[in-house]
Amino acid sequence: MQSFFHCVGLVGTGAMGRGIAQMAAQAGAKVHLMDAQPGAASGARDALAKTWDSLVGKGKMTQEARDACLARLHVAEAMADLGGCDLVIEAIVERLEVKQGLFKQLEDIVPPETVLVSNTSSLSITAIGAALRRPQRFAGYHFFNPVPLMKVVEVIAGLKTEPSVCERLIGFTKAYGHTPVMAQDTPGFIVNHAGRGYGTEALRVVGERVADFATIDRILRDQIGFRLGPFELMDLTALDVSHPVMESIYHQYYEEPRYRPSVITAQRLAGGVVGKKVGDGFYRYVDGAAQVPAEPAPPQVDELPPVWVSPKAARRQELYQLLKNLDARIETGAAPSEKALILVAPLGMDVTTLAAVERLDATRTLGIDMMLEDSATKRRVLATNPATRPDMRDAAHALFARDGKAVSVVRDSGGFVSQRVVATIVNIAADMCQQGICSPADLDVAVTLGLGYPMGPLAMGDRIGPTNVLEILFNLQTVYGDPRYRPSPWLRRRGALGLSLTHEEV
Repeated sequence: MQSFFHCVGLVGTGAMGRGIAQMAAQAGAKVHLMDAQPGAASGARDALAKTWDSLVGKGKMTQEARDACLARLHVAEAMADLGGCDLVIEAIVERLEVKQGLFKQLEDIVPPETVLVSNTSSLSITAIGAALRRPQRFAGYHFFNPVPLMKVVEVIAGLKTEPSVCERLIGFTKAYGHTPVMAQDTPGFIVNHAGRGYGTEALRVVGERVADFATIDRILRDQIGFRLGPFELMDLTALDVSHPVMESIYHQYYEEPRYRPSVITAQRLAGGVVGKKVGDGFYRYVDGAAQVPAEPAPPQVDELPPVWVSPKAARRQELYQLLKNLDARIETGAAPSEKALILVAPLGMDVTTLAAVERLDATRTLGIDMMLEDSATKRRVLATNPATRPDMRDAAHALFARDGKAVSVVRDSGGFVSQRVVATIVNIAADMCQQGICSPADLDVAVTLGLGYPMGPLAMGDRIGPTNVLEILFNLQTVYGDPRYRPSPWLRRRGALGLSLTHEEV
């Protein structure tokens, strides 16, 4: 079976269309550029010539290869010029009726065997193809911007798409060095669906006044290893792009609570405070640089109190070892003395509830996040409860900053920042596997390449431990009574059997 496409039509020559055209030409295909806006296609060809000139200048491309690529790039003066293409890729405005109209027009121009694909990021492939006489040769082919750097491509089958069409697209994707992943035709496909947990849960956390934007960004970068914090990321993508995606997926899934958007982003979008491109978002920008508030210095405490650790603390022995390394005075009695700083280390539960259930003095009780080993993080996170005394808060902060490691102190909530965000990410990914949207392997690859996560969501769940993720979710359900923390059945089965989340089923 032939997998390579020799003549590719590209309709829509904006940044995305140009990037796709660049990859196709570099793979050796002849490319015809078509755009409804006069001069746009020729402008795209000129822009790509400059791109290849730059690659030659940097030693990443030979002059001969540059000349060959440019020779394969042609400007289509009319839609009829695409008649000889064996693949036509659409990269135009995200409006269903406009895309349907374009493909109906193309059906009258190209041969019956020509594959037609849409680069849509949010519309149903089945719905677009419903307007066609031959929907079996139509598929989704979703790239990410900037195309040359974002090495993942989603190949999406509609209800009537022939498997051979997707197989050819997978082969073509590999030919120009990108990684193809197969997705079912569901809202958000893989990457935009799996990415719902990061920003939406961080918005819920900030909406509860647990911590400010900068602190949440620092925690998720330093504890988990995300390249950008959620608010840095939303400023970069801009809320006029990211908030509508939140709303779209929420409504397409018939108001599934896991995907519920935030009034915070709705208000900021309405006020034009959309991000870096306008100089004002979750951060203000001066000459393109975010104005991030300075991190509070650890408090100076003359004498630190002794420390007592709850017997129910997560990673209790590791926490004892950490306290020893920090030269803390550790109490090991059945109950804390009247002067002791009391530490709990919950998974998903709030400090207030633990203090009440364990009958601890709430004024001296703080929580510490021990979801991951201390050695694996660049930051420690402590949580107060509404009754915590300022002197105990400062003593805990000073103690855990003794070795120079960064410390953030946040307000009490169900679960710490990282626990809530990571458990939500893992749970959404598990639900995607439950729905059969994609394979576990493709899910992790797509998210790692498409979103730049330090690891895929399922690998993240394995890193923390599926049973720990389940404990966090069950406890969050208890604290909030909210169905958004309902564990996926797929996750519950894996946890019950002690299976890895990345394990492929027979």
